[in-house]
Amino acid sequence: MRKLGGSTDKRAAWNGIARALAAAALFGATTPISKRLLAALAPQVLAGVLYLGSGTGLLVYWLIRRHSAGGHREAAPSRKDLGWLALAIGAGGLIAPVLLMVGLTRTPASTASLLLNFEGVFTALIAWIVLREHVDRRIALGMLAIVAGGVVLSWGGHVAVAGLTGPLLVIGACLAWAIDNNLTQKVSATDPVVIAGLKGLIAGSINLGLGLSLGGALAFSGRLVGAVMVGFLGYGVSLVLYVRAMRDLGTARTGAYFSLAPFVGAAIGLLFLGEPVSASLLVAATLMAFGLWFHLTERHAHQHGHDPLEHTHLHEHDAHHQHAHEAGHPPGEPHTHPHRHASIVHT
Repeated sequence: MRKLGGSTDKRAAWNGIARALAAAALFGATTPISKRLLAALAPQVLAGVLYLGSGTGLLVYWLIRRHSAGGHREAAPSRKDLGWLALAIGAGGLIAPVLLMVGLTRTPASTASLLLNFEGVFTALIAWIVLREHVDRRIALGMLAIVAGGVVLSWGGHVAVAGLTGPLLVIGACLAWAIDNNLTQKVSATDPVVIAGLKGLIAGSINLGLGLSLGGALAFSGRLVGAVMVGFLGYGVSLVLYVRAMRDLGTARTGAYFSLAPFVGAAIGLLFLGEPVSASLLVAATLMAFGLWFHLTERHAHQHGHDPLEHTHLHEHDAHHQHAHEAGHPPGEPHTHPHRHASIVHT
């Protein structure tokens, strides 16, 4: 069993943080923009267009990258990976976007954006309980502050089922995306462009087909083109960055940094859509901002071990990848080939 230091891990962690925050900014902007697009498109039709924009854009990028000289190829998903990916698409590509779009029809964009903080909470809870990822006090306190803010947003001072429907649908979308995040972690070592592209094409086609069959309309317009571009950036590029971040940070911490997304969406809703600033919105935003601050300032070190593992993914010969090359393995770095990780302990 090898024992490693943490200099390489620190570089990977900072790269992961940058990717997670960029993913959050792109995805956060989609909520208020989608609120405006719902004036022209039915909820399920819009969900389909957003995901098809993601899948189509990433397919074009993948084709260009594949034929470019000197490109480093990521590992393709295996047959086992496709099972996890199918479950992730069902949760995050079919259920979640429809719940969010319907929830947006009954909820202000700024409120719905802040409620998306629950995605990070649910993602971390599943990662801690099911995947046994490490948790410390600051992350736990941050989650509690976010939940408290969500309660303030959802409760308008009295219990009314009609008033709760929109927020509960948004929270339901967060749970579905959290399940998606943890399932995607299972395949995060493979090509994130392929993962996000397949999710976009499959989920987009199914959602658009269902939306049209239920009476939704689709006509070429500036808003349709805008929806395609929003889907490519906010769902496609954002997901690619999110998957890359999970490789370096794990599911729980990537979800924690991704909690910046709701504040981006809320700010756009208030500044550009002219939504009112209520006392409950300010209180909730303050609580959730404290939660995000706990996440962003969380620093810890603990010794932990990794069991032996054999897999294929794009890698460099860093502290985690000390192995001999066999005949036929690609030269240069980074590169992709089957390899085995020995059992290690590091901080």
